[in-house]
Amino acid sequence: MDPTLDALLGFAPDYDSAIPYMRRTRDYYAAIGYTAPYRWAHYLAAPFTPLSKPLGQSRIAIVTTAAPYQPDKGDQGPGAAYNGSAKFYTVYSGDTAHDHDLRISHIGYDRTHTAATDSNTWFPLPALRRAAAAGRIGAVAARFHGAPTNRSHRVTVETDAPEILARVRQDGADAVIVVPNCPVCHQTGTLVARHLEANGIPTVAMGCARDIVEHAAAPRFLFSDFPLGNSAGKPHDVASQDQTLALALRVLESAPGPQTTMQSPQRWNDDGRWKLDYLNLEQIGEAELKRRREEFDRQKELARPNRTVKAA
Repeated sequence: MDPTLDALLGFAPDYDSAIPYMRRTRDYYAAIGYTAPYRWAHYLAAPFTPLSKPLGQSRIAIVTTAAPYQPDKGDQGPGAAYNGSAKFYTVYSGDTAHDHDLRISHIGYDRTHTAATDSNTWFPLPALRRAAAAGRIGAVAARFHGAPTNRSHRVTVETDAPEILARVRQDGADAVIVVPNCPVCHQTGTLVARHLEANGIPTVAMGCARDIVEHAAAPRFLFSDFPLGNSAGKPHDVASQDQTLALALRVLESAPGPQTTMQSPQRWNDDGRWKLDYLNLEQIGEAELKRRREEFDRQKELARPNRTVKAA
């Protein structure tokens, strides 16, 4: 890299590009002792269903990986540490006529650069209501649906995605916005979107992990180059949230075919150095890696009762 030449040509720094989440996640878990590499879902083609009616006449649903707040499950508030006990393992639904307290403490979002103080950055129901009031969409579907963040491709494809499809059909939704948060969430959301599209429901994913979504071949994708946990826009910035949704709706209605990605023009800040931090082994010492392995094992034990309840 020649800084003088880069300045002359107007090049951005090499680090200021989309984070390679699959590689970093694989390397990180190997470093804390999980030597069997995780296999990310990979497809070479995607299903695609065009909108059956103009967007202004369409009923739009949301699929989220955020979890309802559970007061008995420990700290789930802004800045909370990863909380495995707050996970959910079955599809849930909520009435979009009411506000909901959905949180993301149960997943691996970017806790260094995001404090999780504004749920509108991961659950765009208020923005979707505004779009309906403005006539941009026909209506908000009667329910939104929660997709479990499941590392098992088979469970997502054979159990959770069909259940979400059934509920979306019950609500008469014409299209679905899928909003993931953590790395595995992006895979889950993409697998759900693929299942919906294969069964006649158009979708668009709004997310921050480009490599994971494109590796799994999402039908339509709006990429926001933001820290994980901000798929629906910047926190406490209604204009950013409305623009992010507007771009997603544009992709939904105008994508020429499958595997269409649009990148949002918004930047998180003027300095892209935040991208150097997330699960980057070059930034983590050996003592910290040991502590994280112990904490990861502890969180798995905390989540175990939830898995047992689901199995029962």
